[in-house]
Amino acid sequence: MMVKKWGTVGLCSIGNLINSADRIIMPIAIIQMTDQYKWSLYWQGWILSSFAFGYITSQLIGARAATRYGSKKVLAWAVCLWSISTLLTPLVTPHLYLLITCRILLGLGEGLGLPTIFTIFAQTVPVHERSTAFGYLIGAGHVGQTLAALLCPHLNWELSFYLFGSLGIVWLFVWMVVYKEEKLSQEDELPLVYSKTGAKQVHWVRFLCHWSLWAIYIAHFAMNWSNYIIMQWLPTYLSRYLGANKESVSLTAVPYIVNSLFGVVSGHLADWLIARNWSILSVRRIMTFVGLFGPGIFLICFCTVNSLLYAVIFVSISMGLCACNSAGHLSNHTEVAPNHAGLTFAISNTLATIPGILCGPLTAELVVQSHGRWFPVFILAAAINFVGGIIYVSQSTANPLYQ
Repeated sequence: MMVKKWGTVGLCSIGNLINSADRIIMPIAIIQMTDQYKWSLYWQGWILSSFAFGYITSQLIGARAATRYGSKKVLAWAVCLWSISTLLTPLVTPHLYLLITCRILLGLGEGLGLPTIFTIFAQTVPVHERSTAFGYLIGAGHVGQTLAALLCPHLNWELSFYLFGSLGIVWLFVWMVVYKEEKLSQEDELPLVYSKTGAKQVHWVRFLCHWSLWAIYIAHFAMNWSNYIIMQWLPTYLSRYLGANKESVSLTAVPYIVNSLFGVVSGHLADWLIARNWSILSVRRIMTFVGLFGPGIFLICFCTVNSLLYAVIFVSISMGLCACNSAGHLSNHTEVAPNHAGLTFAISNTLATIPGILCGPLTAELVVQSHGRWFPVFILAAAINFVGGIIYVSQSTANPLYQ
């Protein structure tokens, strides 16, 4: 059981690695693509944000489909869709609207992924090991972003999409062969991960009716606002504003390396504290406070320096501290709604994808209206982080709202 459980965590984490790598290719490749196709900052913003239009659409679908049709099939279809979309991107790039459509399909596939994995984890990973499991999951995602950030600046942009799209197809075959989906024994295994009273049917609208859930949703929204700014615009910011060359753009990998390390360490630390009788709620609040206030402070520092070295250091610290959220509000889903973690995460991630839609065009507009200055972009991100942190710390709970 132990080998199977952590084998599942490992396989899902690798899937999230590929998911995150595919997502980060465009923000790096768009520098070369813009030089070739002469896109304005306005269209760059919409190309980057079009992914989020698909991503926001499929969150609730993913959570419900995993329950109805089985996690194995849903995750397989998700990986198939986002991998094929990645492979098709170089072919449709000369046609701007087809490229945006392909990016939307990429978002649709990737949006199915994490809610399905959350459902798998809620069914297979015991409560006292979830922070570690989620730490590995989120950390693997940042390893994928790191690999893409290291490789893509040195590759022809078309090859970047072909390489990572092919990895997804390989993972799909391994998943279909290796993963065996089984129904859990309610007597023997469910008490480890679910309430012993068993699951009850709860209409999803009721997951919008509690402040403690909204505390999670708002914290997730705040975290993602900063993450989307960094993910979508960091390569462009370093290249166009700080004068980074092709080799220096690879420094965008450093924040993701730091983030993945912090994600694993914070997960182990959170479980260590819980094992030593710290309350689950206090651990979730501390991790979320550090994961939102820390990045907010260092984003302000980041936008005040003109040195490439200091900029990378500050944004790396910001992304590292952000990883604490994996042991904070992201793990809180499985305590607040133990039998519906996939659904609550889907709602949370849907709302938290709104920044992905807004950050592309809004960042372009703020920079243009500020005559090329990026200061307003990062001040706004920091302010949203501070508000999200205050709301979560004051309103969150670790008590189950629904069994």
